[in-house]
Amino acid sequence: MDPEYFQSYEMCWGTLGTVRPFANFHSDLDVMEIQKALESKDAGTLVRILTNRTNAQRQEIAKVFEEITHKDLAAALKKALSGELEGLLLELLMPPLQYEAYRLQQAMVGIGTDEETLLEILCTHSGMELQEISAAYKEIYKKDLDKELKGETSGDFYKLLVALLNKDEVPGGVQRDIEALSATLNGKKTEAGPWIDILTSRDSDHLNKVLMGLELNIGQLVDQALEKKFSGDIRLGLKVLVECIQSRESYLAKRLTATKTPILQGIMVSHSEEDLLCIRTAYLKLTGTSLYTALQKQFKGDHLQALLAICRSED
Repeated sequence: MDPEYFQSYEMCWGTLGTVRPFANFHSDLDVMEIQKALESKDAGTLVRILTNRTNAQRQEIAKVFEEITHKDLAAALKKALSGELEGLLLELLMPPLQYEAYRLQQAMVGIGTDEETLLEILCTHSGMELQEISAAYKEIYKKDLDKELKGETSGDFYKLLVALLNKDEVPGGVQRDIEALSATLNGKKTEAGPWIDILTSRDSDHLNKVLMGLELNIGQLVDQALEKKFSGDIRLGLKVLVECIQSRESYLAKRLTATKTPILQGIMVSHSEEDLLCIRTAYLKLTGTSLYTALQKQFKGDHLQALLAICRSED
């Protein structure tokens, strides 16, 4: 592990992130090193600096870089690097709200829609965070996120995504909610409406009590009931939402087992300063292998070193 990490901000032990403020931070010195590294295409130095600074510190570096060189740091990285490493370091340079907006846009751009990435972002952020992400999306792409979702999805699945985007905590009775959801499972045709309304408008403690009570009531896991009663995208959406309510970290750990680089990279960058330690623990419990070890089996070179630096250590 990089010795700089041990010195960073007295390790910020109150956080559950793996990337923490660098204590001896001097943006001008970092910029000088980055300039030299860009000229010599020294990827190792670029990785060492950018993965050992928080997003706020990276924004300061980008600002100072532009003041000194009159160039954009992201554009300079594109010239010096290529491939997956270039993509990862550019993602690290994006402010958090801009990055989540970018991930949503990437999930909808081109042929086909990445429904689960949309769900991952919408299910793992609070209502307030999603309003900020939605505002960032409009600022960057000059389009309303809810209208973009409508163009990419339809029916109950679209209703679920919009409800998630506008989620709010409305008081409700636990038993009443259990009975409402139970009732939808009894008929031949299961209505998604009550599931959408309840699961997107209550706090997590309330919803966990509802889901536990529902499982006792119906004699099976909620996931199993959803699998039997729903189909298509709405089934996927409700199952992901239930997983996130029960354990956000476990859901994200399961997502990390995907072999697609954008999925793994997206989660690691998004959660590096928030709760990646919890996700690492859940990953180890789920797979029996640490995320740090798993990365070494899948990636190589400077891209691997950057991912390991974000992950930080073995579990």
